[in-house]
Parts: sequence; C-alpha cells; structure tokens
Amino acid sequence: MPTSPAIKIGPLRQSELEEADRIVRLAFGTFLGLPNPLDFRSDRTFVAPRWRSPHVKAIAAREGGRLIGSNLVTRWGSFGFFGPLTVLPEYWNRGVAKQLLASTMTIFDEWGLRHTGLFTFAQSAKHVGLYQSFGYWPRYLTAVMTFTPQAQRTPPPVLLSTLKKEQREQAIQACAKLTHKIDKGLDLTGEIHAVLAQRTGDVVLTYTRGTLDAFAVCLHGPGSEGGEKICYIKFGAARGGAGAGERFDTLLDACEAFASSRGVPVEAGVNAAREDAYRRMRSRGYQVTIQGVAMQRPPCGWLQSRRCLRHRRLALSIGESALSFGRPPTRK
Repeated sequence: MPTSPAIKIGPLRQSELEEADRIVRLAFGTFLGLPNPLDFRSDRTFVAPRWRSPHVKAIAAREGGRLIGSNLVTRWGSFGFFGPLTVLPEYWNRGVAKQLLASTMTIFDEWGLRHTGLFTFAQSAKHVGLYQSFGYWPRYLTAVMTFTPQAQRTPPPVLLSTLKKEQREQAIQACAKLTHKIDKGLDLTGEIHAVLAQRTGDVVLTYTRGTLDAFAVCLHGPGSEGGEKICYIKFGAARGGAGAGERFDTLLDACEAFASSRGVPVEAGVNAAREDAYRRMRSRGYQVTIQGVAMQRPPCGWLQSRRCLRHRRLALSIGESALSFGRPPTRK
C-alpha cells in the first residue's frame, strides 16, 4: 500500500491530546463493533500520561493540519516498545500506520536500543505481516488475565510513594539493578518517576531483610492508564535464583493487597514461555481474558526466558494496523 504524500508525521501537540484519546476509543470501538464506539474503556486515559512522560516520544499523523493518527514510543533503558498507535477509521488502508511505524523505527534507531517489541492479535495475519515487514517476528503467546482479590488480612504492601525521599531514590536504584539482571540495560526509572509525578498509580515493593525481592508498577485512578475500575500492572518483576517462585507469589500478594485496598480487580499478563509464572497465576484464580502474541526485533531475548510480569501488551494493532495500543480490548 503506497503512502500518501499529503500525510505528514511530526510531534504530537499538547492541544491534540484530547483528540488523540478520542481517536483511540473511536478506532477500537469501531473495530470491536460497539454500538457507540466512543464507549470503549471510557474511564481510562490512554495518551496523556505517556505524552507527559520524559521517556516517551509522541508522534502524530496529520492531513491538512488535521490530526488523523498518533503513536507513543517508550524507552525503558535498553528496551523499547510503542503504542497506542491509532488511526481514524476513515483513514484505514491508506498506509498511515506504515508512516507512523517508519518514524517509530527511526526513533528506536536514534535511541540505539538493543531490543524492541510489540503485542498484536495472534490470529491476524494482516497485522503480523505488517510488523514482520519492519523486522519483528512473532514469538510466544501472551495471556492477559484478571483477578478480583478478596479483602486482605495481610499487612499493607510497601508503596514507593510512602517512602522518604532518600529511601525512595534508593528503592528506585534497587529496581534498576533488579531489571538490569533480567536484561542488561533494562531500566524502569523513567516510568517510575512519571507514575509518581503524575500520581497515576504507585510502585509496589517487596523485601527480605532489606533486599529488594520484587516490584510492580501498578496504575489506577483518574487520568491513569488503568482508570478507576482496574489496577493495571504495567510491569512487574521478581529477583531470580533460588526461591524466585516464592518471591513472585509474594509480589502477587502485594499487588492484590494494593488492588483490594482500592476495591478493584487486578489486570496483569504473562508470556506463555514463562511457564512457572503462568501456572502460578492460574492457580491463584487469574482468568485469561485475551491472548495475543509478542513480536520482537531482533526475534529473541529475555521475553521468553525470565520470570517477570512484562508489559504484556507492548502494542496492539487493529485495522490496517490502523491502531495499536498498550492494552488489548475486551468486549463489554
């Protein structure tokens, strides 16, 4: 599909955030066949939190000055992903997504990232094929799960926001060391600072005798990617080695306690290659709501080999890859 010379790619403007978010809802809702497409996950904010984050670059597609699509490109140290990538339905099949993706690849190259990834519908040959044309390769299934925890009698979890400034910075450094051991250079520091600064959630921490065992970035509340009805675990990881399974369970306990204190279910995901983590979540009662496939460039890496709750929906594409976004849709 040839690209349109009339469509221009440039930075997404603050004045366009509301329209960009509307396009996300309209595109997903249209694809899903909702009676009113704009009802799609109406309590969640998809674009603004990432646009306001220093570790994210936001790009826009315009025709004649009109916003017709956008993409958000995120860097977690040596790892990158993109989404939501959205295009107005009337512009599907006109190569807009390809132009946004081409600019996205340029950003990744400028950042010098050693590994990038995305998430898409496994059953969609169209979307898989599009991403393959940009060097991505499908790997294992990734399951998105939900679980409604019961009232917790355990002590409340340690939350990063409650620590004193010096303790907070020490904890963030410990998180970076933990992720570096999972994959060299993987660093959530920018994500963590953004969540605290915007008050769109918190970071759950678990320790053993002063050593960080695990952490999870949990998003919930007005203006967040989780919205007010879900505790969305955007990232979580447990320290490896002997006892890793138990540390992973303890992290889940803490995340569930965080969600329970807010009266909402947990939404989390895990790659099927991490069989032990997958089985542990299912044994606790987590139900799979959707399955997709992780695609990577280059087509190998830690997504298949480590125990951690990865950002299981790095990107989701719909339409002519007309839209892509960090959370797979579910029918209401």
